[in-house]
Amino acid sequence: MFGLSKTVNFIHLGGNVSVYSDDLLGVFDIERTTVNPAVNKFLAKAQKSGKIYYCSLDMPKSFVLTEDTVFVTNVGTGTIKDRALIHTIKHFPVKRQI
Repeated sequence: MFGLSKTVNFIHLGGNVSVYSDDLLGVFDIERTTVNPAVNKFLAKAQKSGKIYYCSLDMPKSFVLTEDTVFVTNVGTGTIKDRALIHTIKHFPVKRQI
């Protein structure tokens, strides 16, 4: 029987910003999603209510949605996905053959 323990994992979004992996609701590509008027309206509303946080002053590539905040980051969606996958891999002990 193997014991599994819950670990706290954070995803680095760029700059000095990391978020708790369980808080991630979605990661969206800026160029692909901002052509949608509904997304633009959502982001404008978030901006007006002070819920957007810019992780970097560099050209944004994606935005990350949590329950309370929209993080705009220069890190691409693929990189964030890769970072999230690294933190979800479970390592199970292997029985040694003698």
